[in-house]
Amino acid sequence: MDGSPATVLVVDDSQTKRYLLVSWLTRAGFRVVEAENGAEALARVDADPIDLVVLDVRLPDLSGFEVCERIKDAHPAIPVIHVSAHAVDVVDRAQGLTRGADAYLAEPIEPEELVATAHAVLRYYQARQRAELLAERLTGLADTTVAVHAAPNFARLLEAAATGAAQIFKCPAAVVAETFDGDCIAGVSAGPDAGAEVVPWIVDDTGVPTGSTVRIDEPEHWGLVDWPAGDTVTVAAARLREDRAPLYVVVPTHTQTARTPVLVQLAQAVAAAVEGQRSFDEEHRIAVTLQRSLLPRRIPEIAGLDLAVRYEPASAQTEVGGDFYELVMLDGHLLMAIGDVAGHSLHAATVMAELRHAVRAYAVEGHQPGQILHRVNELMRTLLPAELATICVLLLHPPTGRVRLASAGHLPALLSLDGKVDYIEHPAPLLGVRARRPDDLEFVLPAGATLVLYTDGLIERRDVTIDDGLAALAAVAGRVDDDLDAFCERLVVELAPSEINDDVAVVALRRR
Repeated sequence: MDGSPATVLVVDDSQTKRYLLVSWLTRAGFRVVEAENGAEALARVDADPIDLVVLDVRLPDLSGFEVCERIKDAHPAIPVIHVSAHAVDVVDRAQGLTRGADAYLAEPIEPEELVATAHAVLRYYQARQRAELLAERLTGLADTTVAVHAAPNFARLLEAAATGAAQIFKCPAAVVAETFDGDCIAGVSAGPDAGAEVVPWIVDDTGVPTGSTVRIDEPEHWGLVDWPAGDTVTVAAARLREDRAPLYVVVPTHTQTARTPVLVQLAQAVAAAVEGQRSFDEEHRIAVTLQRSLLPRRIPEIAGLDLAVRYEPASAQTEVGGDFYELVMLDGHLLMAIGDVAGHSLHAATVMAELRHAVRAYAVEGHQPGQILHRVNELMRTLLPAELATICVLLLHPPTGRVRLASAGHLPALLSLDGKVDYIEHPAPLLGVRARRPDDLEFVLPAGATLVLYTDGLIERRDVTIDDGLAALAAVAGRVDDDLDAFCERLVVELAPSEINDDVAVVALRRR
């Protein structure tokens, strides 16, 4: 209860008896309202905030037992005390209690007995309401904790946190945190049935210690939503590390119970999720930077050839992969390669770097594609025995169009000429596997033909087969744009999802 007196509804058709009951309860500090019959009592309970009903068993229109049942059906949290001058036997008492009453008093009723019974049933219901409220909020806390840890990015995390806070406490709510980049943003929700949005917001963190703290603040200091009039806001701050900005959960003060246990736990749970997201964002940034620093800085200009590349790293909420490509002239031949290290992490990106350098080194030594892959495979099995990768390597002689190609489990290269599309199949085991490898594939790339190498992020989807993905690529690649850069961009736009879940690399070569 909030400290105001409990409201008791006294229901009795006897004016004299009703007067006595009202007088005793009023002197005991209760706020008392009255009803003469069952219908009036049911209407009052539906319309007014009633904390306790004192109900005569004998009423002119409905029995007290039936009125009690109806009250309990509609408002199970309202206690009912039966009073009776007539029904005093065990059967009537049992019927009253069985049909929902919380106590049964028979006349003569002493004032002290009535007041003590009223206080007793109210204490029980208040304790029950607190327990039910805590259980409901803890369930909401569990659901919100799952939601924030499953959020794909920082903004969605704060939206989930604000939505959860609004639903747990049934009020407007705001959650404020600092991103890995140092931007302070807030997830805000106008109420339990409203959605959430993310807005910029600046907070002065001066003096906020490590750990969890709770303070009462003026709502104008947190003008993120329309807070209830006449109330303050309660701010729970959670700071997991001294070198990190704290996280704040802000709700109206009237929603909080003593020691604010659920609010504090919510702030701690969201802070842990934020810390995990920050760490992931940091690793993702490092991995993307590493990938970009290791990929070719420029595309070589080669007489008789058009070259284009499109590389799209995985979306920020997805772990970075190990895709790489290579385009470099060596002793009059173009070395063209594309590969994908198994796994998605900073580690995959570092393995990618080692493989790319190994391919370049063995190519510089003058080895043919098959020998390059054989030596890279031996290197992997010796130094990186737990790793797997796919790769396609080819050497092209630009004047003649002669191609020598070797693959290690990579998706087949695509050849497009005059609207006709073919896949160049060269089945072979992945890198990292000891197995016999086929001879190099040799062919001539005709004038006007376009050769496309790509990684699986371009065509693989969870809801379609690999054959469906290859068919979709063939359909799009049947027309090759005059501008090869525009062609590569079109492949990515038309085939890759809007939210890229895996790195996408596309390398296109056209022989004039």
